[in-house]
Amino acid sequence: MSAGIVFHSLAALAYGLLAISLWQPLKSGNPQTSAGAVRRACLLGAIALHGVGLYMAILHSASHLYLGWALALSAAMWLGMIVFWLESLVTRIDGLLLILLPAAAIISAGAAVFHQGHVVSNAANEWLRIHLLIALTAYGLTTVAALQAMLMAALDRYLHRPVEQAGQRNLLARALDAMPPLLVQEHLLFHLIWISFSVLTLTVITGAIVSLQLAGTLFPLDHKTIFTLLSWATFAVLLTGRHLSGWRGRKALRWTLVGFAFMLLSYSGSRFVIDVILNRG
Repeated sequence: MSAGIVFHSLAALAYGLLAISLWQPLKSGNPQTSAGAVRRACLLGAIALHGVGLYMAILHSASHLYLGWALALSAAMWLGMIVFWLESLVTRIDGLLLILLPAAAIISAGAAVFHQGHVVSNAANEWLRIHLLIALTAYGLTTVAALQAMLMAALDRYLHRPVEQAGQRNLLARALDAMPPLLVQEHLLFHLIWISFSVLTLTVITGAIVSLQLAGTLFPLDHKTIFTLLSWATFAVLLTGRHLSGWRGRKALRWTLVGFAFMLLSYSGSRFVIDVILNRG
């Protein structure tokens, strides 16, 4: 068993235990969710375990990189958890851990189980390494923005339902009660989207440089390039609509999820088909 699998499994266990510790009080009807100093320290430890797992799995040597669809999702989730950690220092968004922790546990466990992948060719190329780092950062930020959009959609539907008595609320309703207000979440969502779009723009630029160096063309017509450009264009339209027409609410959430879907298909979707369905490393 490789060290990457071991550390991903430990990270999944740590995330899972933290998720249970947050969900457990909701069963007794307590909707107030606060991470607290101890949980924050444990979360930082889980993020550290996750990071070590990624390092061990991806960096086989100084001149080789190993990637697969599950590792790409794991790296995205890890970067997303770092963003949450930093954002939580200035904004009270602890309630988001109710969805982030289970997602991180599942994705970390998935990286331990589905560890198939491939060695990235030309990994010694400095521009390629820079491009991959920026691309994974964009991937992580977009993943968190998508999770945020899905959570906001669920909260919006919940708020438009008839008011229930406190004793009649189920576990999911209590979890939604613990979430930050929609206006706070919307501010966080567009903050994430602006950063994601900026990093995604750098991804496109560095990708073009790498492609020009290695293939002699700026934008090769492969699935990764096409879906990445579609994702970039989707977020560009969303931010333009937000600036010019004040887009918000469900319209903004739909555009966010479409942009994430294109980003997901640009790498993980194709690698899942190759690595798992077709069983080709």
